[in-house]
Amino acid sequence: MNKKKIGIAAGVAIAAVAIAIIFLYNPQTPTGIHTISHNPSLGLVIMPPTQTPTLKEIQSAYSDAASTGIGRSNVYLSWPNVEPKEGKYNWSTSDILMGLNREQNLNVTLYFSVINNRVLGPFPDWMGTPKFDQKLQDQTVSVLDAILSRYYIVDYVIIGGNVDSYFRDHPDQIPSYVDYFNGVYAKIKEKHPNVKMGNWFSLNDVANHYEGDVVSKLNQGDFVAYSYAPVDLLYYQNESPEAKAGNLQKMIDYAKGKKIALMEIGWSTNTSINGTKNDQVKFMQLVFDFYKKNRSDFEFLTWYRQYDRPFDTCYNSLNKDSSSIFGNENVLNNTASYLCGSGLFDTDKNPKPAWTEFKKQIQLSLNS
Repeated sequence: MNKKKIGIAAGVAIAAVAIAIIFLYNPQTPTGIHTISHNPSLGLVIMPPTQTPTLKEIQSAYSDAASTGIGRSNVYLSWPNVEPKEGKYNWSTSDILMGLNREQNLNVTLYFSVINNRVLGPFPDWMGTPKFDQKLQDQTVSVLDAILSRYYIVDYVIIGGNVDSYFRDHPDQIPSYVDYFNGVYAKIKEKHPNVKMGNWFSLNDVANHYEGDVVSKLNQGDFVAYSYAPVDLLYYQNESPEAKAGNLQKMIDYAKGKKIALMEIGWSTNTSINGTKNDQVKFMQLVFDFYKKNRSDFEFLTWYRQYDRPFDTCYNSLNKDSSSIFGNENVLNNTASYLCGSGLFDTDKNPKPAWTEFKKQIQLSLNS
């Protein structure tokens, strides 16, 4: 689901301007008394439907999400935003996002983009064109150490997103990336032993391309993370929820004994790609059934996403370069329809039936 990360990051950056004023306190100091029980193994991608949300809207979104009993959310950070100048950190956006999560007693899965689908980075201008060597390893450790030292609520870190897509184009770079990842992992574990790291794969891409072996080549770290959009190669929901849920077992099979995690999983209700609200509920039930039956194999499961967004916000966020997969107009439209139609609320903030089901599933997990 690499395409989603672009759209989410854009929304986060805009939201940051609107709400920066309220998060000036120390990000390491817990505040407030929380009476809601939270399951840190279950999460939701949280963000209001508007691209420029108000302070009230974004706080309401986090409060509503946390009220279900989830215990985590995803934060997507880019290196240029965090370290625009070498050794000089900009915490304005991350303090806001981490503050919102801390305020609701949520743990954070951090995606810090070193690989994002078919491209590297983005990297700050001062880094030039990095490659997987000792220099990049040291730079990555330095910035991650700064982030993790500042935000105690981050307990999972991913630096390679949809690595299967990148290494499909660059298989010769796998050995150097493995060395790079292992070096970063070892040094971060020394400094932050309770933080877990892993790589992130697109289950739908791996399954659709019959490339399960790439997971075993890149399963370094503590766990293997996946996203799963139940779509075909044209990003169309071409099969039933039952048929698509059948692929979930492949996550465990591909990981070959490693713990697994679902970074993002959802079902779009957009009719243009064969989506319905009933199928969204059914798919959710199947996913949570799978989770409950295989809980010992899971680190966490995070649902994608809280709110729909207007189609144009997803369409305009995707890379339309002819060399990208979105050079195909059908794929471009279908992907935007999937991303912006996967919410548990519509763009008018009306709950879909899957919102009720989501709350039910979280509560069942808390009581079991």
